[in-house]
Amino acid sequence: MRKLCISIVLIAHTLANSSLVSAQETPYLFILGVAQDAGYPQVGCYQPHCMKGWEDPYQRRTATSIALIDPERDLNFLFEATPHLPEQLYTLQIEAPTTRYGLDGVFLTHAHIGHYAGLMHFGREAMNAQGLPVYAMPLMSAYLSNNGPWSQLIALDNVALMPLRDNHPVALTTTLSVTPMLVPHRDEFSETVGYHIEGPNKSALFIPDINKWADWDTDIAALIKTVDYALLDATFFADGELGNRDMSQIPHPFVVESMALFSDLSAAERDKVWFIHFNHTNPLLNPESLESLRVLDAGYHIAVEGLRLAL
Repeated sequence: MRKLCISIVLIAHTLANSSLVSAQETPYLFILGVAQDAGYPQVGCYQPHCMKGWEDPYQRRTATSIALIDPERDLNFLFEATPHLPEQLYTLQIEAPTTRYGLDGVFLTHAHIGHYAGLMHFGREAMNAQGLPVYAMPLMSAYLSNNGPWSQLIALDNVALMPLRDNHPVALTTTLSVTPMLVPHRDEFSETVGYHIEGPNKSALFIPDINKWADWDTDIAALIKTVDYALLDATFFADGELGNRDMSQIPHPFVVESMALFSDLSAAERDKVWFIHFNHTNPLLNPESLESLRVLDAGYHIAVEGLRLAL
């Protein structure tokens, strides 16, 4: 009975508070994946929390990715090229068929596997895309240009690198723009960015990966007040989640830390927050967990695949 009640609360909370897209032809964000880079269940994990995903395909979650869809102009853009790109493009095909829409570009955040490795599917061994715009920051572009197999995508014109600059908006249409924002992260091969996505009526933040909020020279709580949605890094729920592993070596804002930081925000501001990018250990992947109910009771949201947010 407790599980049923929690599930009902989660569904009701999502439907009541999310800005679901109406029948009108308005641009919107469409959530394609919500898990950390390796997805859920994670490769090599056969612990009880992962076995649910191996045994039940409906429990599985793909790596974090969102699409920006403009029905009026028949356009769509992908944010992140994940290892789950084939499944995610199929989901996008159902949502926005290529008979009407093409894939008009891909925005990358950084060079960790869950965020760019899916580019391989645009190569000649797979889709053999032709000049697909891939938006990337300078170090990210250099990494792709100077390292195989990614450099082959460029040499064969499967993708066309489109340069980005920190805090410089890219106008996609007269009513849609995307602005990269440098954020601190483990930048072994490239810089890392989040995105500010501006639509005709609403705007969103997309920050799937960042170190602790205090490491950023931007006040995230203040930034939330300037947008309508904030899709934020929720890789881990709390310290100790990885057993004996030192989690300071994988610096992300724990969900409990983010909730504490945002606790002084008004209910309307907390309602803008959508936690996303869940590690396979994160109890928020389970809508029946007490942690999920705790997040919802505090006035926040948990991102789910298939969610639509009107812009």
